[in-house]
Amino acid sequence: MRIATGQFAATPDWAPNLDICRSLTARAQDGGADLLVLPEGVLARFTEDRHRIREVAQPLDGPFVTGLREATTGGTTAVVVGIHEPSDDGRVFNTLVVLAGGEIVTVYRKLHLYDAFGTQESAHVRPAAEPPVTFDHAGTRVGLMTCYDVRFPEMARLLADAGADVLALPAAWVRGPAKERHWEIMIAARALENTCWVAASGECGPRNIGNSLVVDPLGTVRARLGAAPGLAWAEADPAFTATARETLPVRANRRFAVDARVHAPGTVPAGLPALTT
Repeated sequence: MRIATGQFAATPDWAPNLDICRSLTARAQDGGADLLVLPEGVLARFTEDRHRIREVAQPLDGPFVTGLREATTGGTTAVVVGIHEPSDDGRVFNTLVVLAGGEIVTVYRKLHLYDAFGTQESAHVRPAAEPPVTFDHAGTRVGLMTCYDVRFPEMARLLADAGADVLALPAAWVRGPAKERHWEIMIAARALENTCWVAASGECGPRNIGNSLVVDPLGTVRARLGAAPGLAWAEADPAFTATARETLPVRANRRFAVDARVHAPGTVPAGLPALTT
């Protein structure tokens, strides 16, 4: 699978952001990409006026997704992009949309909301109640995660258990002390502990770090962007994946399963065995 990760700084208005996404899609298609991963929440970007996220959210049949659907028509590139989508409780969903051949392939609504580092995403965003999803494209199964999801290793393991060889990770990783190191460490960890590829796209600009990465199943960075807009390219070679899993058989050596049920944040699942001390 030929992977492109794209990054840019989103504006407060959806139309210019759509134009940028369409341009990156065209570049990815021209470069032979099977998969293009774009950042999280690029419908519109806000700083202090976070409440506007509810006002500008668009449904899946709105002009942003429709315009990007049109951009994928006739091509072979699957595009993963993050938007905000209205929900029925007054908040919005933080949604990844996968588009290919002019159609919506699947959607994933963010499970783990960024209620950390002094930010409360859940004030305006509704957490999903459904498990994460995978999709098949160009002979490869791809699992979907969004930004803060990368801090929860059980989610990546659940996607790997579902057969994902590539994890697509759109993000808008906020700047802060040691935050860039967190980003790089956790992407490498998710790749290593599951012997899979991780294609992570980080929005750049004054608020977010950029630093889009593609990391291979042995934790090596195969492609990287800095702080500027652009595209990074990598080849997710299935032969390398197979060799990595023979060399580092963590999947075969594991002793614990992941609970696929979705629980409310902060709750302890009932019925799990206690550890003895």
